[in-house]
Amino acid sequence: MDTILITGGTGFFGRNLALRLRSHYNIILCGRNSFFNDYARRTTGCQVLPLDILNQERLKEVINICKPDIIIHAAATKYVDLAEVYPEECIDINIKGSQHIVRAVHNSGVKFVLGISTDKAALPCNNIYGMSKNIMEKTFLHADKQSPFTKLSCVRPGNIAWSTGSVLPLWKTMLAETGRIQTTGSHMRRFICAIDDACKMVTDALDNQDMIRGSVLTKRMKGISIAALLDRFVALHGGTYEKVPPRPGESTEQFIIGADEVDRTTIITLNNTEYLLINNTRVAIPHITECISTTNCETLSDDELLDIINPLPNSYI
Repeated sequence: MDTILITGGTGFFGRNLALRLRSHYNIILCGRNSFFNDYARRTTGCQVLPLDILNQERLKEVINICKPDIIIHAAATKYVDLAEVYPEECIDINIKGSQHIVRAVHNSGVKFVLGISTDKAALPCNNIYGMSKNIMEKTFLHADKQSPFTKLSCVRPGNIAWSTGSVLPLWKTMLAETGRIQTTGSHMRRFICAIDDACKMVTDALDNQDMIRGSVLTKRMKGISIAALLDRFVALHGGTYEKVPPRPGESTEQFIIGADEVDRTTIITLNNTEYLLINNTRVAIPHITECISTTNCETLSDDELLDIINPLPNSYI
């Protein structure tokens, strides 16, 4: 059984991913927050080690101790507005931390490294967080070309519903405290994906390492206007909402495939699911013909929206 080390693994995505992978892999979760580390240990039953990816020597030590076959790099800071005000931490964790991963796996025995990116990394990047994840992607893909043994790739999901710091848990807290949601962008549109869909993208990537190495794996996702999301949310949970001034770095639309990526992107099928594969080093033949953004994507149906914003008990942790 292969061992998977998940950096940032004691966060929402890492915990849920661990639950889905632990029957097929030996899972080791890493994080720098002691509270979340203990919570992840109790809720997943997986081994948890303290790790700050900015500590390169500790990272090498953990890899030497655990001897993982695969690393899923999920450690990141992802608050768009805070990255605009305090860019140093975002650059340190998302860029320098990713660089530490690349350097640490050299001659380490790690066979595959999968970086967890975001739709905000798609060009054009109009905030520091998106730029930092775009650089992470390019760092991994360049490293794959230089590595004779370790394969590297990235996946690019949309906004994962109910993840830490996302709008749904924030709105839930606001309703509980004041009965009113404050929104900075009812006019905005976003890609929203369920945790199961995000985890499937990772498992399909793990099953097809040779096909996706040196590339970014993503897919056509459905979007929704924040106003429609809010309307459905308050219809289910009560309360009202009001618009407040936007935060630094926010954008009206989101992109999955940007203009500079169109001729580098081809359509593939993995495990009966259609995906988009981006390889920035060469023109894809055949390639898609237009950008993919929230301006031209399908809209989530009411049933799909209900499944996302009103998950079943224990469907996420």
